[in-house]
Amino acid sequence: MAKLSDLINIASQVRRDIVRMVYYVNSGHPGGSLGCADFLTALYFDTMKRKKRFNMDGSGEDVFFLSNGHISPLFYSVLAHAGYFKVNELNTFRKINSRLQGHPTTHEGLPGVRVASGSLGQGVSVACGVAIAKKMNNDSSVVFALTGDGELQEGQIWEALMFAAHKKLDNLIVTVDWNGQQIDGSNDKVLSLGDLPAKFKAFGWQVIRLQEGNNMEAVQKTLRSARRKTGKGKPIAILMNTEMGYGVDFMMGSHEWHGVAPNKEQTHKALAQLPETLGDYEYPSDPLKN
Repeated sequence: MAKLSDLINIASQVRRDIVRMVYYVNSGHPGGSLGCADFLTALYFDTMKRKKRFNMDGSGEDVFFLSNGHISPLFYSVLAHAGYFKVNELNTFRKINSRLQGHPTTHEGLPGVRVASGSLGQGVSVACGVAIAKKMNNDSSVVFALTGDGELQEGQIWEALMFAAHKKLDNLIVTVDWNGQQIDGSNDKVLSLGDLPAKFKAFGWQVIRLQEGNNMEAVQKTLRSARRKTGKGKPIAILMNTEMGYGVDFMMGSHEWHGVAPNKEQTHKALAQLPETLGDYEYPSDPLKN
């Protein structure tokens, strides 16, 4: 198990990576990436039981599926720091012929990525398929998935939730990034999600509320608790309240930073708020230093 201080340090560096990645190519999704940095850091460095060498099969180890694939800067940074590929490859984000495309893909064989994602609404279905396969193979490891709250406006999500409960996929933990924001505004303005805890319970899921999704200690404890609840006949949902853009004051809580890159001045301001803990990846002819 990882130390809390180590997780906090990793998350801070991951946030720096996110800001720099989207700035250098003037493209990407910083808001949700920053908001979920604590969750994905705790998942990969504390909760998941992973093999040292990556393989697409994923048998005998926990696996993760990112359904809201637009937060790929976060996913790539965590995978790099977790040893799936070299951290310096982050400087290729969204470039031609890079393995680090705007949404995760599999055709370039990027270690850590088992399914292409970004077409919202599909990730829970994929996770259900792998969870049921693990049960058929008597594999006791756990399947994790992350979705966005706006993504819950997709009908396929609710079909997958029914399927998981019906099949008693108690090796499945789905986390919802419940930040209340999506690309066009607040969830309540675009299409209200209503009483999410009640809905998940009505669909036959165990529900865990994580109201401090940007508090690393709370995230770590919640993920550990969720894992202990596996094997009890029901799939598990973590409804995680986060703040979009967390860690950068001018981005926090605003849907306007869903998919907008900061300019040079904003990037300097953002990085000043995020401690460099593991060392920044190198970038050729770094414009931030000019």
